[in-house]
Amino acid sequence: MSTPTFGAFNQGDTPTIACFNRATVPLGVDLDALVKAMQTYVDSFVAPVWGTPAKLVHTQDYIQGAWSVVFLDDSDQADALAYHDLTPEGLPQSRVFVKTTLEANELVSVSASHELVEMLVDPAINLMTTGPDRKTAYAYESADPVEALSFPVAGIPMSDFVHPAYFEGFHKPGTVPFDHMNAVKKPFEILQGGYQITFRNGKWSQIFGSAEKEQAFAKEKREGHRSEQRKEEKLALSHPKPYRAAAS
Repeated sequence: MSTPTFGAFNQGDTPTIACFNRATVPLGVDLDALVKAMQTYVDSFVAPVWGTPAKLVHTQDYIQGAWSVVFLDDSDQADALAYHDLTPEGLPQSRVFVKTTLEANELVSVSASHELVEMLVDPAINLMTTGPDRKTAYAYESADPVEALSFPVAGIPMSDFVHPAYFEGFHKPGTVPFDHMNAVKKPFEILQGGYQITFRNGKWSQIFGSAEKEQAFAKEKREGHRSEQRKEEKLALSHPKPYRAAAS
């Protein structure tokens, strides 16, 4: 028997992730270069701490048995840069909305890597943990608390992300790394540009790192976002025909 790879969506299997573009506006980065940078991001930074290996490939469409990252022009929500649903086979998927991202003066590479790391850490959008408030459950969103930060990988900016220790409240401040960029100093700390999804008394809500972040968040339409999918407690199958029709 082969040694199982833990942390993948199916235990013992390292997922292949098909990355393909259906946006009509330029990404601002070459997709081949972006896919290679995201592969290094996973291999060198994410997988060593989260145990979530993956093989990313640049494709023209969905491929059988693969997860996906698909680039589209717009979301069906204002100002939300990317969110998850499922591939037609029911496997994990991230969608990155290029036009919306660029209009918000954000980088497509940061949005894509943000969604990638969160999909790898919690592909079914159902992981939660206890935290500072014992009556509150905290979602395992690995990039939201630090989402304003990024670092270069092969010259392309990638999203910062928290480490598993971030969700382990027994660590004393400053004793272990809590995120890749060492900006977080203690468990469950939310940086100024970040937020955390929580569940308390049967309701979902958010904790924000700053009033500015809370105000920006309030302006967003959240349909289809991970936080909304957590509320619905289900993932809807995606439908590939609209994506293919959008291709030039």
